[in-house]
Amino acid sequence: MTQIKPRHIAIVSYFSIGAYDVSTVDEDKILSEVLTELGISHEIAIWSDPDVKWESFSCLLIKSVWDYFDYYPEFLDWMERMKLLNIPVWNSLDTILWNSSKEYLLEIESRGFPVISGLILEAESKPDLNLIRAKIHSETVVVKPLVSGGAKNTLKIQLSEWDNYTQKLEELLQAEDFLVQPFVLEVAEVGEYSLLFFNGKFSHAVLKTPAKSDFRVQHYFGGTIQVIDPTPEMLDSCQKLMDTFAPDTLYGRVDGVEIDGVFHLMELELIEPYLFLALSEKAIPNYKAALKERLLD
Repeated sequence: MTQIKPRHIAIVSYFSIGAYDVSTVDEDKILSEVLTELGISHEIAIWSDPDVKWESFSCLLIKSVWDYFDYYPEFLDWMERMKLLNIPVWNSLDTILWNSSKEYLLEIESRGFPVISGLILEAESKPDLNLIRAKIHSETVVVKPLVSGGAKNTLKIQLSEWDNYTQKLEELLQAEDFLVQPFVLEVAEVGEYSLLFFNGKFSHAVLKTPAKSDFRVQHYFGGTIQVIDPTPEMLDSCQKLMDTFAPDTLYGRVDGVEIDGVFHLMELELIEPYLFLALSEKAIPNYKAALKERLLD
């Protein structure tokens, strides 16, 4: 595990306009408090702020770059500039780049893991319903940008009503690639599990349940969240995903559902996941121990 002696650390965040952090606990502040307790000099820096002197930091902790998909070309440019500075970054820039496009789900599926993956619709293409039916064995699908977050431009479509969405989809596809996935009934009926890992070790878990008559589990759409203890089988599945695809990460969140007793990955969050630090009594101590191990031991 790469370690450095800290001098001055950046908590990398974003300019909030209230789109993605409604009713959330400020985890940037929690991270700042943890670093203060560890005696580590730091400040919160906005990734898109042109006035930040990134070379003045000894390492970057990517925490809340929650708008990166709204400004993806600019975010890619920013990452290239950070690479040139050769400053340690957690999670690593290579990991973040790989994780920034949901195409990674197809890669994980190709390695034999149970995944809710889907079919990519390329930008400027016309969706082929026959191809979608051949690949997606569900009469209801979810369509979302290949680079996205926060349920932005996400549609739930009954294939029997596909023609009603054709024009809308073709308009959206003028701008970017999209992903078509099967609608997973278990998300609506049970919810989506999130297991949190620090330095590759399991920390805590929550169950996110959507509001009635909705399919989006995000809290700003009315979803509810509760702390849970994962089954040994679920934990084993998520640990294998972390060990295989995120072996040297400071943090990682494995989101998924259980279908017939088998955990299926929906998202492997390695860029800017909300860590639910205020929900579980284990969360902050585990996060603090992981940061101490990275930065001080």
